[in-house]
Amino acid sequence: MSKSLDISTTEAEQTVTEVIDTIAATTPDVRRAVADYRGQSNSVNPTGDDQLAADLRADELFEQRVLDIDGVASYASEERAEVKTTDGRLHVAMDPLDGSSNLEPNSGMGTIFGVYTGQPPTVGTNLLAAGFVIYGPITSMVVARDGTVREYILEDGDKRIVDDEVSVPEDPTVFGFGGGVDSWTDEFESYAEDVRHELKLRYGGAMVADINQVLTYGGIFSYPALESRPEGKLRVQFEGHPMAYILESAGGRSSDGEQSLLEIEPDELHERTPLYLGNDDLIDRLEANMD
Repeated sequence: MSKSLDISTTEAEQTVTEVIDTIAATTPDVRRAVADYRGQSNSVNPTGDDQLAADLRADELFEQRVLDIDGVASYASEERAEVKTTDGRLHVAMDPLDGSSNLEPNSGMGTIFGVYTGQPPTVGTNLLAAGFVIYGPITSMVVARDGTVREYILEDGDKRIVDDEVSVPEDPTVFGFGGGVDSWTDEFESYAEDVRHELKLRYGGAMVADINQVLTYGGIFSYPALESRPEGKLRVQFEGHPMAYILESAGGRSSDGEQSLLEIEPDELHERTPLYLGNDDLIDRLEANMD
């Protein structure tokens, strides 16, 4: 997944490393924000989702610190309408607090990020690295870079590697489908019925946790096209591309129902997409069912 850049490979690699380390170092402050900013903000994000105060605080923390990195040219976020720019060559897109609706019941949440060679909105093949953080009983980070996926434990913002070659298990075990049965298309409902008899349901309402289940146990996660929302719910730039990069780097597949999510070149910063991620065979069957 190498890219042609107007920047030396060494400089690009150094910037990517600084982005990853900066996000890791910011996680203790985000965990504190989750505890201290539990209320509503009385505002919505650019795609109409209610924003919690914690969403805005996490976005503020990452924006300030990521843009302080010399090699970063722009910061885009699910929580803001426009891209914030400065001098630099690489571009960071983030979902600062994925699953924030889980804050009230104290369930799973996380952070998703991608480092691109082009300023968003841009195609997923421009990714140099992607990753996510889970704020669970422990804070963990999964990073895909140079074709390899690694998992770290974060302690006081420092990384400790626990798996230097994460891969999707060959024998799938779990599935998680969003959107609700009553909203699914007939094609997807038929596929989901087959999967339901083969795999165990694991769906927690935070994409980071659901994707981590797939990486750990094998299976499939989807937020599909809906009858009332054929474009799906999740955002290409902030959720689709980074998670596709991670799954594909770990030996799995991604799809929007027809092609790899990485092939999507969004026209708008907050463009949505149906999203399917998991083991090769399960994605192959999904695409065949959608024809």
